[in-house]
Amino acid sequence: MIYLQGPAAGVDLMVAGLQFFPVDRRARFRYLKRQTEKIRQRDVILKFSGLDSGNLLGTFVRIKPLQNSFPFGSAIRRPNMDNEGFNDFFVKNFNWAVFGNELKRYWTEAQQGNFNYKNADELLNFCTQNNIQVRGHCIFWEEVATVQSSVQSLNKSDLMTAVQNCLTGLLTRYKGKFKHYDVINEMMHGSFYLDRLGKDNCVNMFTTAHQLDPSAFLFVNDYHVEDGSDSRSSPEKYIEYIHHLQEHGTPVGGIGIHGHIDSPVGPIVCSALDKLGILGLPIWFTEVDVFSDNEYVRADDLEVILREAYAHPAVEGIMLWRFWELFLNRPNSHLVNAKGDLNETGRRYLALKHKWLSHAHGHIDEQSQFSFRGFHGSYEVEVTTVSNKITKKFVVDKGDESLVISVDI
Repeated sequence: MIYLQGPAAGVDLMVAGLQFFPVDRRARFRYLKRQTEKIRQRDVILKFSGLDSGNLLGTFVRIKPLQNSFPFGSAIRRPNMDNEGFNDFFVKNFNWAVFGNELKRYWTEAQQGNFNYKNADELLNFCTQNNIQVRGHCIFWEEVATVQSSVQSLNKSDLMTAVQNCLTGLLTRYKGKFKHYDVINEMMHGSFYLDRLGKDNCVNMFTTAHQLDPSAFLFVNDYHVEDGSDSRSSPEKYIEYIHHLQEHGTPVGGIGIHGHIDSPVGPIVCSALDKLGILGLPIWFTEVDVFSDNEYVRADDLEVILREAYAHPAVEGIMLWRFWELFLNRPNSHLVNAKGDLNETGRRYLALKHKWLSHAHGHIDEQSQFSFRGFHGSYEVEVTTVSNKITKKFVVDKGDESLVISVDI
């Protein structure tokens, strides 16, 4: 049987380019689990000292995870900050943020030449106070419908000046504050700046941004790259676009793919990531959401995306595009209901995050060591001796070799 979800009754529907992919999600998830443990974990050897070996042997050790270091984030908006429940859930369950609108040009420069960063400043302060890293989204948006009419009316010379002023104002103000910037957004689906200024000036956007903030990773960002549903933004065309930038010395630091996807097929997503991974640039899912009015179907689909992304070595971050029912771009894509209650999608998200934490316990061996394999992140080791209980914190970072950590007790 084939089930098609389309327009309302009475509207003609044509299906074209239909493909079938046999997928056993249980088998696929078992494979992804092995891949995840291979690339997101590391062998750890704790070497204890401070007591003679006779006193250390058999001492009980408990390893507690504090935080997985992999970036899991969400979009936030300034109005969200007035909702206490939103703030609590966000700070507890995410370690990265991206601003929904507050850095976009039509927001910071609603009137040509008049810049207003008040909302962005308040969001940034909130993130800084809560130790949340931030992506800057987005400096230039190629879709013409997103460009203010006052900007569209500029001649080429004045537009070049406006672009320079936008870059200088934003990156000078926030130098060192944003880890990433989406310099050009949706450039496979629009071409306002490309048509008006030419390819060289698009390259100059990156070059200027890098000069103004050398520490920031500069991204391109587009949608339908990972799901095979739009020939305009196929992985092959995305690679071609990035190659052109690189051939002109553009300091592209990362690849953004939105992740607005419904009914994802794991092997298709993985195939797109494999192709993009050839470029050797970090890949981020920058705007993940899945739509379904059935929260269980939505949970299943979100799990596919999260597992595929987390199990792929080229992916270095996953950002959701909103999670609270009151603050959505697309209806029925939320994790938390309007009253602050988790739905099945939210429970599935938290369950996956819990799976990707490492717990361990046991006894110190005759070499005064305790070994375990753990996900990259921060930990606390608790050592219970005859006389007292000692805790130490440590970090498991990326690496192929076993990580040896000395613990003086």
